[in-house]
Formats: sequence, C-alpha cells, structure tokens
Amino acid sequence: MPVPFVRHFEVDVLIIGAGPAGLMCANALANARVKVRIVDQKAVKLTTGEGDGLSPLTVEVFQSYGLGERFLRESCKVHLADTRLIAYQVFYNPSSTGGIELTNRTSNVTAPSARYPFEVALHQGAIQYIFIDSMTPLGVKDERSTIPTSIELSKDENELTDPTSYPVRVVLQRKDKSEDEPREEIVRAKFVVGYDSAHSWIRKQVNITMDGEQSDSIWGVVDMITPDTDFSDIRNKATVHSNHGSDKDLINSLTGRVDKDKMGPEQILETAQRSLMPYELIRKSEFLWWTIYSVGQRVASKFSVKNRVFITGDSCHTHSPKAGMNASINDSHNLAWKIALVVRGWADMPPLPTYESERRKFALDPIAFDKMWTTLFCGKPLTEQNSDGVSPEHFLKTFQADFTSGIGIHYHPSVAETRSWLVVSSSRVPPYKFMRAADAWLFGLQDLLPSDFLFKLLVFTGDFSDPLQQARVESMVTDMQKPESFLNRYATHGNSRFDNITISKGRKGTFGVFLLPALLRSHWSKVFIDDTDPTGSFGGEGYSDYGVGPEGALVAVRPDGYVGAIASLGHVAGLDAYFASFMKIPAEP
Repeated sequence: MPVPFVRHFEVDVLIIGAGPAGLMCANALANARVKVRIVDQKAVKLTTGEGDGLSPLTVEVFQSYGLGERFLRESCKVHLADTRLIAYQVFYNPSSTGGIELTNRTSNVTAPSARYPFEVALHQGAIQYIFIDSMTPLGVKDERSTIPTSIELSKDENELTDPTSYPVRVVLQRKDKSEDEPREEIVRAKFVVGYDSAHSWIRKQVNITMDGEQSDSIWGVVDMITPDTDFSDIRNKATVHSNHGSDKDLINSLTGRVDKDKMGPEQILETAQRSLMPYELIRKSEFLWWTIYSVGQRVASKFSVKNRVFITGDSCHTHSPKAGMNASINDSHNLAWKIALVVRGWADMPPLPTYESERRKFALDPIAFDKMWTTLFCGKPLTEQNSDGVSPEHFLKTFQADFTSGIGIHYHPSVAETRSWLVVSSSRVPPYKFMRAADAWLFGLQDLLPSDFLFKLLVFTGDFSDPLQQARVESMVTDMQKPESFLNRYATHGNSRFDNITISKGRKGTFGVFLLPALLRSHWSKVFIDDTDPTGSFGGEGYSDYGVGPEGALVAVRPDGYVGAIASLGHVAGLDAYFASFMKIPAEP
C-alpha cells in the first residue's frame, strides 16, 4: 500500500481561526507583506449572526487600515441609548403586572475624545467579508475545512530566540479533500496565533489555563428582520430592566454548560415580548441566528508560549457581550505590528512580550467592571418592594464610563525607560484637525497615522517665527542628523521605518514652509499648522488640547496609533534610547 503523500510548507505566521479577529490579523500581516496562512475548521463562511456591536475605538482601528468608509457605509450607527426600567403604577404590583416606561435618554457615547461618537452595529459575517475582500488581492485567503491535529514547539533555546527560524510545527488535516488526495499537511511556522474560540484547541495543547469564574447570568440572542412593533426605540440601543425575565433552569447538570435543548429562539423571543410589555414585538420573518450562553469572566494565565505561540480574543479572555469582538479585534491590532517588525528584520524579539503585558492587563482590568456591568443588566430594578435593586442613576453613571467606548484604554510603559525628559505614555493619539500648510486643507491627525507599520514622528515645533524657538528647532534637527540618531541608525535603504509629520504654531497668512529645515518638510503634504479653518469655526487649539507647550515636543507614535514616547526638542537622545530598546540595526547591504 503506498504511503500517503504529505505536503510540507513554511510560513511566517499560521493563524488558527478565521473569525473577525483572526481575519483582522491576517489582513494586517498581509498588508505588511508578511507570509501568512489562516485556516478554520468550519466549511463555510459566516453569513449572519453572532457579534454585531463595535465600539468607537474599534471604528478608529478600521479607519486606520483604510476600511472605515465601507464599514460605516454598511453598518447601522447607534447614536442614542435609552434606559428603561420596570415601571410600577400606584394600584399594581410591578413584579407581576407592571410594564416599562422611558426613564432617561442620553447619548450612546459620552467620551469627549471619541472621533466617532457612536457605536456601530454590523453582523459578524459582513465584518469578516470586509477583511476577506481586503486581503484576497494580497494573495491571502481563508482556508476552510482545515483543522490542526498536533502542534510542537522546539525546545532549542537558540532556535526559539532566532527571529529567522521556524520553531513551530503544526500538522493540518484538510477535510475537504477526497480520499485519493493528500489530506495532511505539515506547516513549519515562525509564529502561530490562535483565534479558535473560548474552547481553544491551541490553548489546551500548550497547557495554558483560564482563570476566573462563570457568572450566574444567562444571555439569549435572536437575529431576525426588524419585527412589527410599537416600541419606538427599536433602532436605538435600548436597555430594558424588567421583572419578566426567564427564571427557567437552563444549565445541564452533567456538563455545567447551558443546554440549548431547554430553550430555543421562540422561547427567547417570548421572554423579550414579556419584558417589553406594554409594547408589542411581532415576528414577521424566520430567525436568522440565535444562541443562549452564560457569561464567563476568565483570563488566560498567559497569552503566549516562548513568544512563538500566541492566543488572542476569546481564546484568552471571556467577558460579557459588551467586550468580546471589540477586545478580540484590538488584540490583533496590538499583536500584528509587533510580529511584522520581527519578521521584517526591523526588531529582535523584545516587542513580542509586550503583547501579553499590554493586552493581558487590559483583559484583567475590566473583569471587576464586567462583573458590575453584568450585575446591573441582570439585577432587579429598584422599587419600594426591592430597596436593594438597581437605580436608574447608578445604571446611567456606569453606562457612561469611558471604558465602554474603548477610548479610555491605555498601556503602561513596557520597553523604554521613563526619565524626567522622556515620557513613555502608551495611549491612543486623540483626534484633532490641523491645517495643511501648503493648501489650507484641514486633516484629522489620526488619518495621518495609518496602520502601515511605520513609526510616526510628530514634531511639534512651536512658533517657528520666534527666534528662540527657531534656535531650539534647529538644534534638534542637528541632533537628529547625527549618525547615531535613531533616524540614521535604523535607516533602511529604500524602505523607511519612520514617517515624519511637522506641526507648527502660527497662522496660515504668515507661515513660511520653506523657512523650516529640510528635514521637517520632506514632502509638501507633511507640514501642518495649528490654525483655524477659513471660516474660523474650528481648529487652532491642538497644542492646548494635547498639552504641548510653546517649547514644542517630539512624539513617537507606534504603528498601532498609540503614543510610544514623548521627549522635549532638546532631548533627541530620549527617542534614541526608546528605539534602541527594541529596534534592530539593519545589516550592511
């Protein structure tokens, strides 16, 4: 009997799991020209259902990859949120016969620095196709009906620390092949990333535990065409507290998991209909998708093994529905650029551990918040009979936290030393519009920071017409032009690692672009002024909003749009130290 033929492949990154977060990572790496494969055990792509709510921060991430326009065009924007609590009337018992009434209406997103002051609703299938359509022209496709059957990680420390090696061996089984075709593949990868759900095969294979607990709350979801209803806020985000939830025991006593045989979509809809009384909710289509599940509040003990095998998304943290897909996509956004730096040869291994230190802390921080959030959703309302219930004021105050929009996320310093003149502050660059000096067009700063895997250097020159400030800027330029400066030390022939953007104080009518040193005007489109627009309606407050004084500043922005380091104009050496902590000097040609 002939021995079955087994194909062998080498790849920079193998991604297990083609949900939104896995596809997000694959698309990002494909754009960085990293050799990547992504596989999934499911035979067909998702077309509807599952997660559908994305936060303002996640919309910013889509925009940074050039996908924001299509994303916003296809989605539904949620501007308003209603908070509805059980109403009790003087002569009725609210626990058994009361309906609901409107108690408050507020903006859905209240974070003052949110570029997109709304949440976005778009089903997971459509989100996946946005990524697929973006990466397909780059030669990357999601490979279906493919499951990993074994994974081995080299024990050779020299191999593990060599960025050019392929220390991970994964055996894949192709379920879509006929019996006379080779079904088994052996893939050797530099890195493997697991996006394979809360029951992650990758996580179990590398012996990573999930720490935390299962909450008592059970969530039911149904997707369907908009029903007939007299509930006027059907297109807003409505949070309904009601005494008419289901008390049915849905846990399988043998498995400890929710038993879907005990409740189906019809029963979930009936519970929603009771909860919305006195409003009607009449189904007029088939159910497109449904599920019930209990909320697990768990975080993996670690997010990587030897910085070669990574787990992300639900594989390493589970929260309420408020956090899931948003956290997963931002995991990918954090990890992809770090892997790309290493694969490109721009960095050794130091950036990779920061994925765990940054994203695991993020996953741990919201656990307490998530417990409170889930308790508020599932708790009984405050009434005369229930003095320990949830008050409208308490719910609204919690709802308006920056964390729910994603805007409040920041990472602690990780790879650079903080000194009095060097501030390492890994928070996202807030949105603001500056005027392009060449043609007086206003541009959002975030649009000048695309996710193209380059570091951006924002040079806030101050008022260059001031002789003292001009001297500071010229001294700074002299320091940057030294051979040991990061701009020259890490220069790569024909493939720059940095993009310089100059932002000066001043007025368009008197500002002279060509007075700036040549280093600060590498291209006419890279020089901006903190000035108002021609109508005088906005702009001109960027320095103030960012906390930059008249002496100016240097800001190094990471490829993911987060601030890496801030230094004064007189301390270019601070940025030299920051980049030296992880960046690799290019080899001689």
